Amino acid sequence: MDSIALQDIITRTGKRSLRLLFEPLLRAPEIQPIFLGPFEVNGEPYTLPCFTYCASKSSDSIRLGIFGAIHGDEPAGALGLVQFLLELATQPEWAAGYHIHAYPVCNPTGFEDNTRCSRRGRDLNREFWKQSPEPEVQILEEELAARHFDGLIQLHADDTSEGLYGFVRGHTLTENLLRPALAEAGKILPRNTNPAIDGFAAQDGIIYKHYEGVLAAPRAIEPVPFEIIFETPHSAPMELQVRALLVALRTIMTEYRQLQSFAQNI
Repeated sequence: MDSIALQDIITRTGKRSLRLLFEPLLRAPEIQPIFLGPFEVNGEPYTLPCFTYCASKSSDSIRLGIFGAIHGDEPAGALGLVQFLLELATQPEWAAGYHIHAYPVCNPTGFEDNTRCSRRGRDLNREFWKQSPEPEVQILEEELAARHFDGLIQLHADDTSEGLYGFVRGHTLTENLLRPALAEAGKILPRNTNPAIDGFAAQDGIIYKHYEGVLAAPRAIEPVPFEIIFETPHSAPMELQVRALLVALRTIMTEYRQLQSFAQNI
């Protein structure tokens, strides 16, 4: 399957096109689109697309939410997530036991404009669970509250890091998912092993604290899901960032499925 490149979704005016990004997913019958919203920004209508894929009809499927491009100037997450879904459609064994809800572009106006913030000038990833008036945040909070995900994965790119790293929170086993994902993705891009990353103490590329207001599960939700923020180095070639994200996602899913199987057999 051909990969999706950033230049493929640039219009003649130099603007990124959400329509061109999502077109391959809308042509894949195995992937079901849900257009959340709508909402308006400066009089223009927008939706926040969610794409679902379920390899199992079982009622106890693992519910996984994956989120990209909440910072609009980090396109690797959006491209990687679209590519990930398309590959699942042709290789469903990767998603055995999972029900996936994927949100490739959580900040559609920032993605179009190639800006970290939304067109309203807000950093959406500092607005969660603070009674934010931002429609993108409200839509995603409703999804997070209603879907009761077993796991959440955010895809980001850091322009201050020369290597891969990640944040963990939620379930106590989350570190055991991120560590092998960093190891496998580290075969494509280097890992950031600095003792401090993005202003936080880090161990082998893993950070155990986080910024306030980031996209996260509701505080009172039970059972507690695993939550991972996976960061690629923004300066790395886009193709390598996407490849690293694909490997990380597959590894996290494989490791969690194995942990669940082990827990059921105890």
